[in-house]
Formats: sequence, C-alpha cells, structure tokens
Amino acid sequence: MRHDECWVALRYASLGPAYEIEAMNPSKTVLISGGGPVGLLCALLLGRAGIPVRVFDANPCLQNDPRAATTHPATLDVLDQVPGLVDDMARLGLVTPIFQFWDRPSNTKIAEFDHVVLKNDTRHPFVIQCEQFKTAGLLLARVEKLPNVDVLFNHTVTDVSQDANSVTVTVKSPAGEQTHSGAYLIGADGGRSTVRKQSGIAFEGFTYEERFLVLTTPFDFAANRGYCERTYIADPEEWCNCFKVAADGPPGLWRTVFPADATENEAKTLSDTDVHARMQKFFPLPHAHDIVHRNLYSIHQRVAATFAKGRVLLAGDSAHVNNSIGGMGLNGGLQDAANACEKLVELILNRNPHDLLALYDKQRRIVTTEFVQAQTIANKKRLEARDAETRKHNFEELSASASDPVKAREFLLKTAMISMQQRAASIKLETV
Repeated sequence: MRHDECWVALRYASLGPAYEIEAMNPSKTVLISGGGPVGLLCALLLGRAGIPVRVFDANPCLQNDPRAATTHPATLDVLDQVPGLVDDMARLGLVTPIFQFWDRPSNTKIAEFDHVVLKNDTRHPFVIQCEQFKTAGLLLARVEKLPNVDVLFNHTVTDVSQDANSVTVTVKSPAGEQTHSGAYLIGADGGRSTVRKQSGIAFEGFTYEERFLVLTTPFDFAANRGYCERTYIADPEEWCNCFKVAADGPPGLWRTVFPADATENEAKTLSDTDVHARMQKFFPLPHAHDIVHRNLYSIHQRVAATFAKGRVLLAGDSAHVNNSIGGMGLNGGLQDAANACEKLVELILNRNPHDLLALYDKQRRIVTTEFVQAQTIANKKRLEARDAETRKHNFEELSASASDPVKAREFLLKTAMISMQQRAASIKLETV
C-alpha cells in the first residue's frame, strides 16, 4: 500500500437528509476540526466523559503518511489514562529506552542516555517509536465505539464564527455546505489551521532557511554502524538524525533526516541521483541504498498568539510548530489535548466558574515557548555547530551529563518532557 493511501478501511461519514442535526445538544457539544492524533485524543477524552463530540476531517480517511513517531515518557503517562492504549502502541511500535549522540566526522559515539534513570519520575522510563498514523488508528478504533462521538471524514471546516453562547462552523461536505453549532470548538487542523486563521489568531515565529529531507531505508544501521534506535549525529557540514520505526513489522525501517538547501529545486533534491549520492556519502555501500520513502519539507518555529479565544481552542500544530529534532511536536500536541479536555470537562459538566480556558492558554503557551521551542532550537544548534570550540564544548557537556546519573536525570527530565509537564501544572492564572 502506498504511503498516500488509507491505512485502514473506514466508514465514509456524510450527513444526508435523515441525519438529525440536533441529535447532540449544541449547548454541550464540542466541535473538533482535524481528525489526526490530537483531534482524536480530544474526541476520546471528551467522549469518555459523556460529552457529545463531532469531529470534522478534510481527508477521506486516516492518512498513512510517515510523520512523527517518537512518543516521550511524559506523553505516555498522559495517554495511560486510556486503558490499553500505551500497551497497544508498544505492540505496534518499538520500545526504546536508549538514545545516543555521535560525531559524524570522526565516527565516534559522544554520549548515550538511558531512560532507566527516570524510573522514579515516570511510569514509562522509555520512548515508544509508534508512527503517528498507527496511534491515530488506535484512537479512532476507541472513538468509534462511543455513541456520543461522530467522526466525519470528507468534511472540511471553511469558516468559524462565535458569540457569547456558542460557536458555529461552516463545513464543506459531500452533501454540500453545512453549518454546525456547539459549545466549544477545538482547532486541531494542523500548521495551516483554518480555525486559527478564521479566528484571527496570529502565528508568531520564523521559518528556517533550509528544509529537512527524510530518507527511509531498510538498511540496518544498528548492525552495520552500531547506532541505537534513536541516534543524533552532529556534523558542521551535514548533520543527521537516524531512528528506527517498526513499519509493517520486523525488521522495520530506518529514517534518516538531513538538512537540505531550500533554494535548490525540489525535484533535484528528491531525485535518485542526489538521494543516492547523499546516502553513499553518509554510509558508502558497493550498491545503492534501498530508499522506500523520501520527503522534503520546510521547517518553522511558530507559536500562536493565544491558544484560546472566546469559545475556540487551539491544540497541536494549529497552536505551535517546531523542527523535528527531539521529536517534541506531536508530543506537545497530545499534551495540549489532555490539558484542554480536562478544562472543557470542568466547564461543561461541572460548570466550573473559573476562567479555565485562559488557564489552558497560559499553561500550554508558556511551556510551549519555554520548553518545546527552546529545546528544539537548541537541539538543532547542537547538531549543526560549526565552530570547533563550540563543538568541543557541546561534546564535553553531553559526555559529562551521560556519565553522571544526577546530571543524566536532569537532562532526561527535559528531553522526556517531564519537566515541561511539571511546569505546566505549577502555572496558575495569577502566576507566571
């Protein structure tokens, strides 16, 4: 099956004349734009609490595109509130407690970190490499069992409006243009979010000059090079991330991520000639590497000016985007989802009088800026550093941290996003 085909066969939901628009109480219904992992987690958490939910997704079904895979300990702790979900992710993915830093010019391992030092800080002292579409499939299978949740594929949100009591979306569907109203709307519709744009929320930050090139191969970097399943390789000329995913099962696939010149013609960068030359330079073979997938994309570091405006909330890429080094983007989005749903349950079911959406905005926006943005920017600088003294300092710092259990724990609390979750929990409306 090609990567752009659907991973699972799904029912094609469309609202025909017989569909009862008022089957869900609009005063309690939460609308969600985006049926990826973040939107589906929101739907599941709210649906399990008994809240009516309607999800709109522009695609005909779940997309089988090879995107994010790393799920950090802090996120696994969040997902563990859904019975069996983490176990299912481990079954479909790879449990990886170790990651490494290497220097490419000298081909030497600089540092190795083991999440076991976090055994008293998390129920999950490891990372699970489970591709994003697999996680989405596991969530959807659970969501479809909830009678109070509708997932509508082939439904594209095109407009958003709200007043003091409700929010309304205009949706393009197979049955024509429709409007749906609810108590709240969650925009989980990606970096180009229509919900964010229609709500007039700025997306502040910058775009990197280079792009990221992802080349996926069955070549076994563990057996042939000694890399572990999550390896970061520093190089002043061409750094690389190299990590393994389970794919369709043993032996799995390896993804390599390289920087690419944004001014170069995309077709040339993705051509067989350039791709194979890059891989041969990285790890020479007497024959061409088998490349099963290639992708080239632009990289941004942006954060929404607010994560909540009136009855509209943003979560995931609609609220923040960052470079993929360290695997924090989707993790931050799933943590957004859990935080937002906790607040919405209080608002809808318990009628909590406090300004919980303002608290959601403050908690998630602060930690996104302080941790996700800062950490991913630092990760990139560490790998691409050119100055010899800076590289030496980076390597000495990494080696010292890895060899000292106290320093290793401090380092891993950040990379595992546990410090981020602790910081979010400490933020109150009256504090910073």
